[in-house]
Amino acid sequence: MTGEYQTICYEVGCGIATVTLNRPQSMNSINPIMVRELLQAFDATDADDTVRVVILTGTGERAFCAGADITAGAATFDYAQREGALRPDVEPDGNVRDAGGLVALRIFNSLKPVIAAINGAAVGAGATIPLAADLRLAATTARFGYVFARRGIVPESASGWFLPRIVGISTALEWCLSGRLVPATEALERGLVRSVHPPGELLAAAREIAREIVENAAPVSVALTRQMLWRMLGASHPMEAHRLDSWLVQSMGPGPDAHEGVAAFLEKRLPAFGGRVSTDMPDPFPWWTEPGFQAE
Repeated sequence: MTGEYQTICYEVGCGIATVTLNRPQSMNSINPIMVRELLQAFDATDADDTVRVVILTGTGERAFCAGADITAGAATFDYAQREGALRPDVEPDGNVRDAGGLVALRIFNSLKPVIAAINGAAVGAGATIPLAADLRLAATTARFGYVFARRGIVPESASGWFLPRIVGISTALEWCLSGRLVPATEALERGLVRSVHPPGELLAAAREIAREIVENAAPVSVALTRQMLWRMLGASHPMEAHRLDSWLVQSMGPGPDAHEGVAAFLEKRLPAFGGRVSTDMPDPFPWWTEPGFQAE
């Protein structure tokens, strides 16, 4: 199945949705249409029970994403002086939101696991948006650039929250303060990416990980586990995690997915989970209150 988009490709098969940034003429750089279409694509993957895993990648081998489309020149980040360029959503009170942050937060809230297959240069928002993915794989040709200080701005896409949690504060500061390009080998050493692959093998490696999830894991369990682990990063005490997992295990233990998981293990066969993310999430889900853009 293929959706109709202008700046991305969207395809679903074998339980995997592949979302491909598709502006190769501009190194898959982000423009307003791509922002809207990425938000729509992740709405679509959440709503489609046949989708079990999402892979985010880019067209070609040159670039995953070169960041913001800079055809506006010096006004690239001056939203007040631009019309129709890379303009984020505007709040009712007129406050402007960072476009990359909208996409990163949408990925963060995904009910399906997200694997980023970084097929080439990932610069600016191209390096920060994939931080919200659950796993990142890179081609040997990939380069990561947190170049914001070199452009006279600051890191965006909520990367001030994501990046230090993934690579540690010292590495995050080194990369962001210098703005230098980070090769795939260093990204692997510092924990930014799970593994590095020849360009022609990258997508196959991502799909192999996705298939492992599709064939073996219950969709509702995956959705809950993803949110549990991400959201507990901000917990003040392990008791918060203990309360949450105690409630969720008690909620799901009597259900058909738990019965099927045990039966499949005992019978040495692949499980056939029937739970659907669209209808079978335990009540109350979500268990958190999503903060608004404006501070309370």
